[in-house]
Amino acid sequence: MAFFLDPVSGLLALQRELERAFQNPLDVDLGVSGRGVFPAINIFSDRDGYVVRLEVPGTSPDQIEIESQGRTLTIKGRRDQRGPEGASFHRRERNWGQFSRSLQLPESLDLARAEATYQQGILTVRVPKREEAKPRQIAVKAV
Repeated sequence: MAFFLDPVSGLLALQRELERAFQNPLDVDLGVSGRGVFPAINIFSDRDGYVVRLEVPGTSPDQIEIESQGRTLTIKGRRDQRGPEGASFHRRERNWGQFSRSLQLPESLDLARAEATYQQGILTVRVPKREEAKPRQIAVKAV
């Protein structure tokens, strides 16, 4: 029995893996949510921890709830469907209604110290690293 390598299958597998890596470079488990889910979300890391940003224009801060349990961060809210009084829509591209996004974050983060801010329709949640996960300098002693 001869063994043949299929170069096309190998390239397709590589392409799938690269797409997965670019769509979720931090390897955060987005659960059932992913691309095209409302509201749009960006997650990135910096030297202090992770930053989660959601686009929620038209949602007031008092319509947003943020919860953490274990490694899961859940953000819920509501955007009302309103247009000018007496007007009818000819085109509607912005989503409305209730939303909920849950994220599984790495164990190296301290969800108990997370902080959230809301500015110009952008919700920013900063989740710092645990102290033991932060790099530290070790002094060298001469003996």
